[in-house]
Amino acid sequence: MRFAPGFLKFSTSLGFRRVCASRETISLFPTRFYSMAQPEATKSIAEDRIQLFSLGTPNGFKASVALEELGLPYDLHRINIGKGDQFTDSFKAVNPNSKIPAITDPNGPDGKPFNVFESGAILLYLAEKTGKLLPSDQRRKWEAVQWLFWQMAGVGPMFGQFGHFTVYAPEKLPYAIERYSKEVRRLLAVLDKQLEGHTFIVGDEYTVADIATWPWVEALQRFYKAGDVLNLAEFTNVVAWLERCLARPASQRGLAALAPKL
Repeated sequence: MRFAPGFLKFSTSLGFRRVCASRETISLFPTRFYSMAQPEATKSIAEDRIQLFSLGTPNGFKASVALEELGLPYDLHRINIGKGDQFTDSFKAVNPNSKIPAITDPNGPDGKPFNVFESGAILLYLAEKTGKLLPSDQRRKWEAVQWLFWQMAGVGPMFGQFGHFTVYAPEKLPYAIERYSKEVRRLLAVLDKQLEGHTFIVGDEYTVADIATWPWVEALQRFYKAGDVLNLAEFTNVVAWLERCLARPASQRGLAALAPKL
């Protein structure tokens, strides 16, 4: 089995935990995660497993949820960003920008190992690879791509800054908190309007735009405990959409895969 440069050195330095089709089937060594949507026969073919480097963050969840939604077998490598795993030479061989998530596909576009970093690029890569999570209709497809980029350029950075200044910053700066609170609410209003009369962001079809966006909306409560501060309940379309996204079995599997280890 061939991997992209840096992978073998990196993978041998980390532990894995194996999770089979049932989460009750656990082997502590070697530690690996596989897509719980796949039959055991598929999981035995190592050459077909994507290598996921990630952690339980809004961006990190995008990749695990997409892999679960697509039913692609994968091995999960936890990148402890608190301990600096992302700055090792081994990880930078996969993502030179030292950010999670990243993947190595042992069967890339030319049949050779291929590294992909940036969560939006990973979503597009996996969608193109499988022919899923993007509408076949070209108009709808580009609508989905637009909303994916909207998340990447707006929701992710702005929600992240909101979380930093309201929760994690050692000094509470009223100007920064007010600035990013207003921008988060503005973006929520944009999303709420788009979802009016829609099941998902682009009509009735669940796409990469949804997978890119809902982990960040969910983070407002999961990580920032800001549902009341932002009056999230006011955005009724967003709340209902988030519930639909979270109710999907693949969403629950993707969240569970990156849950903190016991």
